Amino acid sequence: MGIAAAKHMLLLLLISIASLVLADQLSPKECEDLGFTGLALCSDCNAFAEYVKDDHELVSDCRKCCTDDSDDSMSKVTFSGATLEICMRKLVFYPEIVGFIEEDKDEFPSVKVQYVYGSPPKLLMLDNDGYHKETIRIDNWKREHIRQFLTEKVKPALSAN
Repeated sequence: MGIAAAKHMLLLLLISIASLVLADQLSPKECEDLGFTGLALCSDCNAFAEYVKDDHELVSDCRKCCTDDSDDSMSKVTFSGATLEICMRKLVFYPEIVGFIEEDKDEFPSVKVQYVYGSPPKLLMLDNDGYHKETIRIDNWKREHIRQFLTEKVKPALSAN
C-alpha cells in the first residue's frame, strides 16, 4: 500500500469518527429548546449531574450540547450575574423556586428576578457586559441546588462606588 493510499484510508477513518461524534451532538436550536445554549462546558455537565441525580435524560442532553474542555481554568467558567426568569402564574408549581426567591435571593445581589408570562423557570446567565450568554432550565432544581450553582458560577457583586 502506498503512502497516498494510507493517507486516504486515514482520512476516511477520521471522517467516520468525526461523523459519529457529531451525530451525538444536537443543533444549537435543539439545545436552546432544551434550555442549553451550547456554551456550557462538558465538565459542567458532570456538576450538573449531581444536581439532577435521577434525570439521566437531562444530563445526556447537557452532554449533547456542551463544549469539550479539560481540567484547566476553562472548566471554571463564571458569569457576572444572572436573571431568574419565571412566569408569575406558574410559581405555585415551583415551591423550591419560590423559597429561593423569598428567602435566599437577597444573598445574591447580582441575580435579578424577572417575571415573564408563560416562561418556564430558567436562569439567564450574563457576561461581563450584562449580555445573555447561556440559558439554564431549573424546573426540577431544589432550592439548595440553585444556591450552590449560583455560588459557584456567579461572581460576587462588586461593592457600589
